[in-house]
Amino acid sequence: MDYLTVAFAKGRLGEQSAELFNKIGIGHCLDLKSRKLVFIDEENKIKFMLLKNSDVVTYVDNGVADIGIVGMDMLKESRSDVYQLYNLPFGYCNMSIAGMKGAEVDRNKSILRVATKFTNSAKEYFESRGQKIEIIKLNGSVELAPVLGLSDVIVDIVETGNTLRANGLEVMEEMFEINPLIIANRIGYKFKMKQIDGIIEKIRNLEEA
Repeated sequence: MDYLTVAFAKGRLGEQSAELFNKIGIGHCLDLKSRKLVFIDEENKIKFMLLKNSDVVTYVDNGVADIGIVGMDMLKESRSDVYQLYNLPFGYCNMSIAGMKGAEVDRNKSILRVATKFTNSAKEYFESRGQKIEIIKLNGSVELAPVLGLSDVIVDIVETGNTLRANGLEVMEEMFEINPLIIANRIGYKFKMKQIDGIIEKIRNLEEA
């Protein structure tokens, strides 16, 4: 049997993914505290790769990984042509529009300044409403943009809202729900369907138990 290659994201999502796989008897070789990025589960013939969250879709889309676990935010942002196989039961949050608490933001102004790292998602959402925007791409500390007058609003992932509140911001509108899901390379899935579907069936049975 060929090895199935699985891409996990580093960080919290990777920890939750590893915990889930361990519960179904897969991936006990994983040591997320080490500096290694590749782990081999010889018993189940699975190779695990630990990647930056935004790279998981790229590796799966290009066939380097057969399947991966990634958030819907990264999938929508990449616009990659991969199979969406299964929604996972953890890590739910929202992609949201946020601004200064209590501030009056003219949502109908000719051009709304939007700071975000999720540029494609923001463009698609505002275009669907006929709102013209100026995208200000930031890769970190996006919450500072409205505070310092760089933007009118931000588009970002909101889980608890604590970071927003700590910086004087509040959610103005929820755009869409984000959940982690298992994705697959379209070609790889055809050749390893039995092994991949077997993993998904184990996860489904675990949820139903």
